[in-house]
Amino acid sequence: MPMDAGEIERMIREALPDAQVEIRDLAGDGDHYAATVLSAAFKGKSRVAQHQMVYGALQGRMGGVLHALALTTGVPQD
Repeated sequence: MPMDAGEIERMIREALPDAQVEIRDLAGDGDHYAATVLSAAFKGKSRVAQHQMVYGALQGRMGGVLHALALTTGVPQD
């Protein structure tokens, strides 16, 4: 069963409460998403570390329930 975009957003916000999160269903199949996540928690971290934080928030669902997630991360502009 595919993962709902709302569930992805909820899990990310639980791990990164200040995050600005935008989720897009790329294929209309509930299985291929793109996410943009902006959080002050990413400040000073490499892009790889930022992505690892988001994947950690998804609690092992990447590659299983959630097949594909194109991820863009960054720190919000003041």
